Amino acid sequence: MDKYENVKQIGEGSFGKAILVNSKEDGRQYVIKEIGIAGMSTKERRESRKEVSVLANMSHPNIVQYKESFEEGGCLYIVMDYCEGGDLFKKINSQKGVLFSEDQILDWFVQICLALKHVHGRKILHRDIKYDWLFLTAGGVCLSQLYIMTSCGTEDVWHQVNVRTGCPLY
Repeated sequence: MDKYENVKQIGEGSFGKAILVNSKEDGRQYVIKEIGIAGMSTKERRESRKEVSVLANMSHPNIVQYKESFEEGGCLYIVMDYCEGGDLFKKINSQKGVLFSEDQILDWFVQICLALKHVHGRKILHRDIKYDWLFLTAGGVCLSQLYIMTSCGTEDVWHQVNVRTGCPLY
């Protein structure tokens, strides 16, 4: 964490915390996901590290970009690009009933489909797509929360797909 200066916590969930930081190296803002791995089983830690390797190999303009990861003090830290527009859930709520244009919706839809095509082309399923995990940037929309992905290249894929994941209320 020496390379980053904490700005503020911007989220918290079952995965851990999301912290907005400034890079001391390049001056850019990033989001660091802090995941407590000290209390995890060996299998859970292995899966968390595997998910980081999946993220590291996902490069697409409509997927929130991975910068680096490291472990420190019983936590796994994943550094990702910061999407200044926030998530689509907050954007919808801020509209206060004003509808988005059809062109805007279609533009976002196409970008999301392109991101999913990229992910699926690498035999990965996201498993929890919702507007909380769609982040807005000046260039459009980016898919995030890729740590909820499952590899489709293994023999137990059908077992993995049938395991409930994501948000219980969906």
